[in-house]
Amino acid sequence: MSRFIKWIIIWFFVAVVSGCEPQKQETQQKVTQTQPKHLGYLRLPLKKAITTLDPGRIFDIGQIEVVEQLFLGLTDFDPKTYEVVPELAKDWQVSKDGTIYTFKLRQDVKWSNGEPVTAHDIVWAVRRNIAKEIDSPYAFMLDILKNAWAIKQGHITDVTKLGVRVIDDYTVEFTLAAAAGYFPALASLWVYRPLPRKVIEQYEENWTEPAHIQTNGAYRLTEWNKGKQLVLKKNPLYYEADKVNIPEVHYHIVPGNSLALALYEKNELDIIGGQVYLQLPEREMSHIKSDPVLRQERQITPSFCTEWYGFNTQLPPTDKPLVRKAIAAAIDKKTLLTFVTKSDASPATTFTRPPVFGAVDPKKEMGIEFSPKQARAWLAKAGYPKGEGFPKVVFMYNASKIHHKVAEALKLILKRNLNIDIEIRAFDFFSYVDMLKQPNKPHIFRMGWCSDYPDADAWLGEVFHPDDGINWIGWNNREFADVLEQALRVETPAKRRRLYRRAEQILTEEEVAIVPVSFSNTQLLVKPWVKGWYYMAFGGQHIRNWALED
Repeated sequence: MSRFIKWIIIWFFVAVVSGCEPQKQETQQKVTQTQPKHLGYLRLPLKKAITTLDPGRIFDIGQIEVVEQLFLGLTDFDPKTYEVVPELAKDWQVSKDGTIYTFKLRQDVKWSNGEPVTAHDIVWAVRRNIAKEIDSPYAFMLDILKNAWAIKQGHITDVTKLGVRVIDDYTVEFTLAAAAGYFPALASLWVYRPLPRKVIEQYEENWTEPAHIQTNGAYRLTEWNKGKQLVLKKNPLYYEADKVNIPEVHYHIVPGNSLALALYEKNELDIIGGQVYLQLPEREMSHIKSDPVLRQERQITPSFCTEWYGFNTQLPPTDKPLVRKAIAAAIDKKTLLTFVTKSDASPATTFTRPPVFGAVDPKKEMGIEFSPKQARAWLAKAGYPKGEGFPKVVFMYNASKIHHKVAEALKLILKRNLNIDIEIRAFDFFSYVDMLKQPNKPHIFRMGWCSDYPDADAWLGEVFHPDDGINWIGWNNREFADVLEQALRVETPAKRRRLYRRAEQILTEEEVAIVPVSFSNTQLLVKPWVKGWYYMAFGGQHIRNWALED
């Protein structure tokens, strides 16, 4: 899967989520039942039937959720800071040039048949997942490895030339095509997770059936009624089995958000919401917020996506930084979020969504704040006092009712605060995608970005690097590029943070190549007996750390 195709899928998700049109409130009254005690196991909804549990072939968020419970990654993320922490790997080292990572593995991790998990299982899995016949949706996350691209193109047929090898039974080495300071974060992904080679070779496509599958995580698969339910039970061979408090997890396939809410209110589900457990139905939000029980169980937590407006930096007058600054300072984001989109998103002035590694703390006041007075001063300095002589500017968006409302509001805001007129244009999805790739695209466009791993490079580098990023804005700032490249070569976390801070400053404050609009949040309902609960915005949830208590 190419980076652009990956972007289309992620962007479409953001467009749907951030562009949901609130529906009319239902007038019927609902009564929330008295909360009973829990049933001794966790009940969770998934929207779509699970079609595969092969870590090399998963893509859907429900598949990712279940695989997280079954298979360990080399690394994981701290739930508060999203810094990379050890999981299957107990530690790692990187070479001075940043291209060779050596991971030392725990020696107490076993497959559910009692056999040890070794470096051989990782190397075999990575080599398998890059093979064309596997058609792994996340194979592009292996592109950072040496010779990966040549192997995928067929220029190298010997898969042992891929940049991964066994040093000894509990040491695995990755050689990268170029320095990548974020590689430990990538190593958490499912395409890097060890696989049980013997089982796969014996049972082939059927290796993930409950009767055959071998796992190494906190849970094991015991029942898979496809299209209806999966049951996981605590894995007694998990290396920290004594810390796993919930003995069973039951995933139920629930086809609709409203149905999930009804089941939750009948106490037939323990958690709903977020991106994985069916989003809360928009038309029911008034009921949820007013119900005395549900409003206490409602949780709001970060969903690591950013809504933003891009400038065509090659097209006058948005080729002028002062014009871009003026427009950025004139946009009242709080008004847009509170009265137009009516969302629980947080206003943004930088691009990388905190608390992702390398994101700027909002308290640091970086970026362009809403200030009509400053906006008018910048516009005058750009040669357009009180908006006089300002040329035609076009704002484009993907067609939807909510995006149209936002565009209309933006038009009014810029007229009121800068006395400039903008033309708004809507495009259907495919036309919009095509237009983004054109150098003569309109002056301003709306966009959303989500990432696969929590590192600032996945925001700043993938999207805006002048040479290696998608770079729809046509921006070519060499200092920005140099700072990002330095961050890839640096191992020290503190220095990498400083470099990403500088990159954000260039992008959103000095050059204002974009206008960050909002950081998305997600909402869930969580029963009070689910203790130790927290939400992970990347990968599956850490059910192994939760508990059920009376």
